Amino acid sequence: MPSRTRKFRGLRTHGRGIKAGRGAGKQGGRGNAGLHKYKFKSMLIYAPDHFGRHGFKRPAAIVATPRSLNVGDLDRAVPALEAAGALSRDGDAFVADLTKFGVDRLLGKGSVEHPWKVVVAHASRHAREKVAVIEGAAAAPARP
Repeated sequence: MPSRTRKFRGLRTHGRGIKAGRGAGKQGGRGNAGLHKYKFKSMLIYAPDHFGRHGFKRPAAIVATPRSLNVGDLDRAVPALEAAGALSRDGDAFVADLTKFGVDRLLGKGSVEHPWKVVVAHASRHAREKVAVIEGAAAAPARP
């Protein structure tokens, strides 16, 4: 039995038609090709919301972007906290007022070498397990 290639020697298209064997010929291109041209009607039927903008984006002025700090970064932030006047000592424990430092959330990644008492607007569950957290409701940032 001859191979398919050998069988079609002398025939220009090898049984594939004029463009069927070249790339995505018979389907009119790959993917979304032609949606503004020859596939426009099918786009209107099957994907009418394909083009254009949808929804809205909230203005940056009203989107709350809280500043957060990890528990593991507290020991490294001691000089900066002292410079901001947000650090004091209670025996061998550090007492940090992160609201004065401009931090809104305390997250629980990392570990600390010293005991800490932290005043912050919000703290995660893991952060509360690692340090003593005093949540300051008055210190919470204004949310629109």
